[in-house]
This record gives sequence, C-alpha cells and structure tokens, in this order.
Amino acid sequence: MTRAVAHGRGTRRAAPALTLQVATRSRRLPAPARLRRWARAALAQPARVTLRIVGEREGESLNREFRRKRYATNVLTFCYDEAGCLAGDVVLCATVIAREARAQAKTIDAHYAHLTVHGLLHLQGYDHQHPRDARIMEAKEVSILRSLGFGNPYAMED
Repeated sequence: MTRAVAHGRGTRRAAPALTLQVATRSRRLPAPARLRRWARAALAQPARVTLRIVGEREGESLNREFRRKRYATNVLTFCYDEAGCLAGDVVLCATVIAREARAQAKTIDAHYAHLTVHGLLHLQGYDHQHPRDARIMEAKEVSILRSLGFGNPYAMED
C-alpha cells in the first residue's frame, strides 16, 4: 500500500528515505541524483534504503560472509524488518559493475540503473530462483528501465 502525502491540491506518493554511501575510490560512478532517480522509480512504496557503492574487497567480503561465495558480485540486497516500512541496504560493487558493463558493451549508467532497480526489486520481494519468478522480475525491471529511458538489459545478452 502506498502512503499518500498532502501536496498542494492533490496527493503524491511519499518519497523513499534514501541514503547514498560511496566506499570506493572508483571514479566511474553515476551522479548521486541519477542513483536517487533510479531508486525512486523502482520503489513502489515508502522505504528506508541505503545504496552503498563498494570496491571489490568489500564486495567479496560481504558475498563470502552472507552467501558463502568467494568472489565479489555486482549487487547484494539486505532486507530489514521495520514495522510498516520497507527497509534495507543495496550494495553495488563498482569494480564488478564496470567490468561487466565493458564486457557487455553497456554504458556504465545503463548497468548501474539496471542493478539498482534489480536490487530494489529484491528488497520488495521479487526473486529469480524459478523460471516463472525470473520472467516476472525481468519484465518488471524492463518496464522500470524503459520508463527511465534505458533499453532492455536482457536483450543485449546472448
């Protein structure tokens, strides 16, 4: 359910409480305003979210600790239970994202937008463990990304 807030004559959806943290020296990062815009587009309800951009060392450490994988991954989502509010952290690994964007011939912004949306959909309960769930999640990602002016990120993959 979306909470509405009085705004002039009508109502509007409550904006998410979004914190950005940059814990990497990477210079190939999207502008904070773009990250916020992508996050707002992905969130269907009020939320308390931290987007944290990390380097490969922290990305690998988190992936090892929480998923038992010995490598850095592009995005990790951590959900927290807060009464009446969607809350969590989305961790984006700058090194992995840059490497994948180059390998997939995507712009850095397109790949960050995709993974920001992807991580926030996980926060809202979307998953891709089963083919049907993957189709639903990917369709939602494509719809949100198109609304932001990006193409289908899956159409570019073989």
